[in-house]
Amino acid sequence: MIYSIKAKFISEKMKEFFQKLTDGTIENQKPDGLEILNSMKRAKITEPGVIQWSEMCFCSPPLKHERQTVYDKYFSFIKINSIEDYVEFNGESFFEYLKKLDE
Repeated sequence: MIYSIKAKFISEKMKEFFQKLTDGTIENQKPDGLEILNSMKRAKITEPGVIQWSEMCFCSPPLKHERQTVYDKYFSFIKINSIEDYVEFNGESFFEYLKKLDE
């Protein structure tokens, strides 16, 4: 299944999140690390403090493992909706935003 996700990011934790996204910690997580990394590269800031992305997941409930291991540490007010295919949202690249924080 593919889902559309909207969440508020916890600003003070974004440097730590970016480090884990880029040092292999998240990417090497089984079974979903690579999908999390790719999802964050697709994510867009659609309003101040809020991002949206699409992601494939086979958990029940949706994103159960992703939330337990990653998302609930860095995001709040997570809303998940089932969709037919990946969506490209309009807005600033979340990954580029995180890169700027790390400079």
